[in-house]
Amino acid sequence: MRPENQSSVSHFLLRGLPIRPEQQGAFFALFLAMYLTTVLGNLLLILLIRLDARLHTPMYFFLSHLACSDISLSSVTVPKMLVNMQTQDQSIPYAGCVTQMFFFIVFTVLDNFLLTSMAYDRYVAICHPLHYMTIMREGLCILLVTGSWLLSCASALSHTLLLTQLSFCDDNTIPHFFCDLGVLLKLSCSDTSLNDLVIFTLGLAGITLPLICILISYGRIGVTILKVPSTKGICKALSTCGSHLTVVSVYYGTIIWLYIFPSSNTSSDNNIIASVMYTVVTPMLNPFIYSLRNRDMKGALEKLINRATVLFQ
Repeated sequence: MRPENQSSVSHFLLRGLPIRPEQQGAFFALFLAMYLTTVLGNLLLILLIRLDARLHTPMYFFLSHLACSDISLSSVTVPKMLVNMQTQDQSIPYAGCVTQMFFFIVFTVLDNFLLTSMAYDRYVAICHPLHYMTIMREGLCILLVTGSWLLSCASALSHTLLLTQLSFCDDNTIPHFFCDLGVLLKLSCSDTSLNDLVIFTLGLAGITLPLICILISYGRIGVTILKVPSTKGICKALSTCGSHLTVVSVYYGTIIWLYIFPSSNTSSDNNIIASVMYTVVTPMLNPFIYSLRNRDMKGALEKLINRATVLFQ
């Protein structure tokens, strides 16, 4: 192990997306459009939930925090990637890299916990409809969101503090478009066995357990739906959780493909593509999924458009 500490590396080089130089302009425009769509779409989602009294329910309370988390998750990685593509300057300071990694972990883990809270909300709404308002009271909703933020920050802080104790070799090139924890550990000259253990432990708590809770919730929902005698009742029950189930499928499908079955993703290019899916594509799609598949959201949007039309006439 080298005696130097982290000060032996003052900066890293982000290799970025695996694209040819002549494609930089087209991909810059594409990702800029996707980022703006993500920010504006999720801000609109938050605005609709804030303005429409019909959306002041636990489900939309969680959704507003998920929209905020999605904006933040994209903002942690995409602007820096766009700047690098435009200026051809791939460097990022050591402190900036560690900071980016910290906030990336915060909002990634936060998404997991918020999706789990939303699954629990759907479970209570469908399986215990008569006790829904009693169980999903305001205090519990605030507790779930606060706990999600605290656990996410604690997880990210643990990884960050351990990373700052490592030494780094002369090779400071990161084959990614952001400072990913797994890639940084591969660049280290130090023993990373403790880091790997913490990744496994916190990954189990922050990804696997929430996924298990979501699967159990939807398993119970499925059993309840099968007991509904009418087809109309089944359709109504499915419509209340269809949007959330779609988001969960896209989000966790990508994470499972990337982290749980890594043998099929030995290429770093495949890892980058998968990372783009859950850091750029999924946050962009969430507002469309919840708006197009949700009658309440479409009603709130029409109400906002009508109000704006009257205002500007």
